[in-house]
Amino acid sequence: MNVLIVKLNAVGDVVRTTTLVNVLGRSVTWITEDAGAELLRPLDHIRCLTWSERDQALDREYDLLISLEDDLPVARFTKEVSSRRVFGACLDGDTITYSDDARAWFDLSLISVYGRQRADALKLLNRRSYQELVFEGLGFPFRGEPYLLPRPASTPLAGDVAIAPVAGPVWPMKGWAYYDQLTAELERAGLTVNVLPRRVTLLEHLGDVANHRCLVSGDSLPMHLALGTGTPCVTLFNCTSPWEIHDYGVQTKIVSPLLERFFYKRGLDEAATTAIRLEDVCDAVMKRLDASAAAAK
Repeated sequence: MNVLIVKLNAVGDVVRTTTLVNVLGRSVTWITEDAGAELLRPLDHIRCLTWSERDQALDREYDLLISLEDDLPVARFTKEVSSRRVFGACLDGDTITYSDDARAWFDLSLISVYGRQRADALKLLNRRSYQELVFEGLGFPFRGEPYLLPRPASTPLAGDVAIAPVAGPVWPMKGWAYYDQLTAELERAGLTVNVLPRRVTLLEHLGDVANHRCLVSGDSLPMHLALGTGTPCVTLFNCTSPWEIHDYGVQTKIVSPLLERFFYKRGLDEAATTAIRLEDVCDAVMKRLDASAAAAK
């Protein structure tokens, strides 16, 4: 098929959407933001365009348009695309709606026909991964198809445990209050622990993640880079869905006992960032390291 994917951000969501390329064939055009393009352009079989280059995507007719953004400018652009089938967000007059075959995912979204409150309630009840929901709507079974990532850049940062404590301004409650204490505890156990630095390129960031035996983070881009490189990871879920993440057999999920209270809320409440116990994270990290060591023997 000749396929156009429109998935701009966030970068972690772009990365997990690469699983679709495994089943879509060898003629995929993808429109994304500049950061996502850094990870997509080195991949085979993808013609990657940035949002500023989007008009170049109008050079052909597509068998399938996969529209995974829910904002008006993107919907207006996709209206111009010539395609035989549209999956996902689309424009109905001046209103953003979505195709019926994409309901499993978009019923849980900001543009849900049920409204934001009901959509969040459905999201809390959902127990299927993002991949299962999207693959099913497109007519494919999800069989654990991997993320597609380019070769990481070589970096000198390496060790036992990488920690990615930054939550970002959109979801501050993805943060956790005890990363410093976790670092101290793990170092007392004789482990080499590194807090991931900000890098000039995402390929360096990818290399940093892959150079460690375990990553500890929230639901974030580093988590997706770990899942894509097969790096064992311990992930803390304070306010977002742990069930939408497919673990690929390398992830330990620690779910906040207050998850329902703070589910998909974007403010900052200290109770959300302190609900997961330090001891539980320490134990999970040691078990992940022991498991990977045993598997390597």
